[in-house]
Amino acid sequence: MKRVIVDKKIAHGEPVIQGTRIPVAVVIGALADGMTFEQVMREYDLTQPDIKAALKYALDLIKEEEDIPLRKIS
Repeated sequence: MKRVIVDKKIAHGEPVIQGTRIPVAVVIGALADGMTFEQVMREYDLTQPDIKAALKYALDLIKEEEDIPLRKIS
C-alpha cells in the first residue's frame, strides 16, 4: 500500500498520508520541532509506518535535488 499520495483534489495537491488530509510537511515539521514518533502518532492519529513513509518521501525528494556548485566570489 502506498502511504504517501499526491492528489490535486486533496490538500491542493500537497503530498499527504493516504486516508488523511495530513501533509507530509506537517509530519516532518513536527519531528523537526522535537516531537517523538509516539507524540506525532497520538496528535495526528498516524501509525509508525505512516511517519516512516513521510520521512522516506522527504529523503527521496532530497536525493532527486540537483547540486549546483556555488561560484567563488573574488
